[in-house]
Amino acid sequence: MKAPRFLRRLSTALTALTALLAAASWSPALATPASSKILIVVSGEGRDQGKTRPGFEMDEFAQAWLLLRANGLNVEVASPKGGAVEADRYDPSDDYNSRLAADPQALAALKQTRSTAELKASDYRAVLVMGGKGAMFDLPKDPGLHTLLREMDAQGGVIAAVCHGPAALAEVRRADGQPLVAGRRLTGFSNEEEAAFGKKWAAQFPWLLEDKLKAQGARWDEASLMMPKVVVDGRLITGQNPFSTTAMTEAVLRALGQEPKARQPFRDEATMSLAQRWLEGEQAAVQAQLAADAKAYKMELIAMLGVYQFKNAGDDASRRQALSLMRLAESHFKHERLSLTIQEAKQSLATVTQTQP
Repeated sequence: MKAPRFLRRLSTALTALTALLAAASWSPALATPASSKILIVVSGEGRDQGKTRPGFEMDEFAQAWLLLRANGLNVEVASPKGGAVEADRYDPSDDYNSRLAADPQALAALKQTRSTAELKASDYRAVLVMGGKGAMFDLPKDPGLHTLLREMDAQGGVIAAVCHGPAALAEVRRADGQPLVAGRRLTGFSNEEEAAFGKKWAAQFPWLLEDKLKAQGARWDEASLMMPKVVVDGRLITGQNPFSTTAMTEAVLRALGQEPKARQPFRDEATMSLAQRWLEGEQAAVQAQLAADAKAYKMELIAMLGVYQFKNAGDDASRRQALSLMRLAESHFKHERLSLTIQEAKQSLATVTQTQP
C-alpha cells in the first residue's frame, strides 16, 4: 500500500533538507547564533562579605541579571580567575535580592563563574561589568578582560559598566594603541561619591576612577551625589552608581535592538525616581503618591540621600537640594540624625542669607 501523496512529498523534502544541512556542516543545535549570549563580569576579589577584601555589589548584579533574564536573554557570568565569587554585605530582603536568591541558575553561575581568559568576544552580544570596590583591584589588571573588551569594541558589541565597573575600561587600549575610553562620554562612581562612601578602601585604590578615566581622555559626566545617571555613547553605556543599574541595563537592551518589557520598578528604583521628581518640581504629585502609599517607597533612602548630599555640598544650591530631600523624608521617617542635620542645614542657609548684602 502506497503512502498518501502528501507524506511522500514531506519525506522527499526532509531528505533534501537533511542533505543540505549535512553539506553545510550545520545542525539544528546551532540554529541560534553563538553571539546570542550576554556576559556579566564581576570582581573575584571579595572575602568575608567585604570585611577582609572588597567584592562586587550584589544589588547591581541582581538587578542586571533579573532584567536580562526577564527579557529572554541567555546570561553567563565571569570573573578574572573564575570559580566562586563573594559579594560585599547586602540586604537579602530587598526585592531584587530575594528574587535572585530564588533563582537556582543565578546562584549556580555565581558559584562557578567562567574565567575571563577562556572567553571569546565573538560569543557575546554585550558585556556588562558590575561595580563594587573589588572592581578597582582585580579588573583593571586582568589581561583576559582587557582582550575581551578590546575585541568586543572592535566587533561592534555593546560594552556596559556601572559604579566602579568602568575601572575595567581604564587600562584597555584599542588596536591603534589609544585608550578605549579616549574621546568617549562616560560616567562612573565619582570623586564626590568616593569621598562620601569610600573611606575604608579608597586609600588602597591604584587611582580614583574619575581621575583615571579623565586622564585617559574620557569625557566625564556625572549627576549629584548618588543620583541615577546613565551615559550612552554609541555602544558604550555607563552608569554612575548602584542606583543607575536598571536604567543602564535597559539601555543595553535598546542598544541590542530590543525594547525592554514593561515591569514593576524595584522599590529602590521607585524611591529614587520619586526623589528625582521632587527635585524637578513635582512636589504636589509626589506628596499625593506618598499619601496614597508611603510604604511603597524607602523613605529612609531619601533621608540618607539628603543627609549625605548636605554633608558633601559645595555650594548653597546643593545645600538647598539636600534640605529639600530631608524635608520630604521627615514626615515619613523619624531619625535623630535626620532631625539634627535638617537643623544644621537650616542654620547654615540662614547664616548665608543674613550675611548677603
